[in-house]
Parts: sequence; structure tokens; C-alpha cells
Amino acid sequence: MAMPEGYDGMRSGDESERTNNPDEYKRTCIDFIEDISHDYEAWVDYYKLPEDEDKRRRAGIHATIIRTNEWLAKVAQSIKAVDVIMNDGIQKMAESTAGKPLEIGVFVNKKSGYTETKPGIIDVIVKGHPRKNRKMKLGYHFKDDRFRLESTCGAYLEETTLSDDESDELDIHLKLYAQNAKPRDVISFTVTVSEFENGVEIDRRGVSTVVHLV
Repeated sequence: MAMPEGYDGMRSGDESERTNNPDEYKRTCIDFIEDISHDYEAWVDYYKLPEDEDKRRRAGIHATIIRTNEWLAKVAQSIKAVDVIMNDGIQKMAESTAGKPLEIGVFVNKKSGYTETKPGIIDVIVKGHPRKNRKMKLGYHFKDDRFRLESTCGAYLEETTLSDDESDELDIHLKLYAQNAKPRDVISFTVTVSEFENGVEIDRRGVSTVVHLV
């Protein structure tokens, strides 16, 4: 699968602003989202799932294409913003492809997945309910990184006060620091939740959210 011209997955800083035609790059990335979705659908084919689950995962992929490309067209105002929104869409397609067996919700301003709020210290609510005889806790998206986060404004999630204990129910308030944000900035982050049985991790899933600052 060819990547969009100039795309390196995690562009940041001055390098991400080097373009004379952001609208052309936006169009390229809209096409790329539609193109790469076929790879995720091919994975769903490979899994040979029951009909209902197959439809559920494909519906998630298709819904992500529509919403991500709407945000690329209407929200993104810079090359960096295009990268943040595109990467969020790719992450959401991967989550739909893998399935969503865990009962998890991540909310900003009472909305999930795609939301908007004002700059400042943003409340992120994470709720989770494990399956019978299991427990949950916040996991790690990468080996040494609890969260995946990209933004156009240097945002970050506070981690120093987070518990590492397993729980019968998750009801966690994270703090997303975006005091330097301005209207039209965007933030994308992924919260990972792990499910445990007798102290052994049984399953793990990520939930991605993209935030438009207004």
C-alpha cells in the first residue's frame, strides 16, 4: 500500500508545515483513507467471522472513512492537522477491524470518537465494564507509552497520578493539557484498556478520540 506523498506517519514541528499546497495534500489524504480501508476490509475477510460480527466490523470501517474525510475536508487547516486527523482515522479503522469485545467508553465534552471543546485543561472520562470474573485497568498503547497522542498544539495527557491497580469497574478522569491550543487546533489520542483474569491479561483494546478545539 503506497503512502501519501510526503507522509511519514508522525510528522511534527516545522517539517510538517513545509508545503505550498495544503489543499492538495488534504485531497491526497482523503483518497488515501479510502484506499487503505480496503486493506482493513481484507483483514476482516481473512478472519472469516460470523455474519453479524463481520457486518459490525465493516460498518465501523465505513463509518470511519466518512467521518475522517469530513474532518479532513472541513476541520483541518494545516498540513499537521491533516496528519493528526488522518492518523486518527487509520487508528480507528484498525480498532474496528480488530473488533470491540470490551465494554469501554472514552468521552470528551460528553461525546466519543469525534468531539470538540475549548482550549485549556480538558476532562477525559474513561469508563469500562469487564466481563464476568474479570477486572480492568488502563493499559499501554506502546511498550513504554501509555497513550498514543498527536496534536497541533503540544497537548499531553497527565500520567503521574494514574493508578496501576485492576478494578471491577473503570471510571477514570484523565487530564488532557491543551492550554496552548487555539481555535482550529486538533488533538488525537488513544486510550488503551486491558482486561485481566486472575492477574493475567486476557484482552486489550484501544479507543481513539479526535478533538477539535473551538
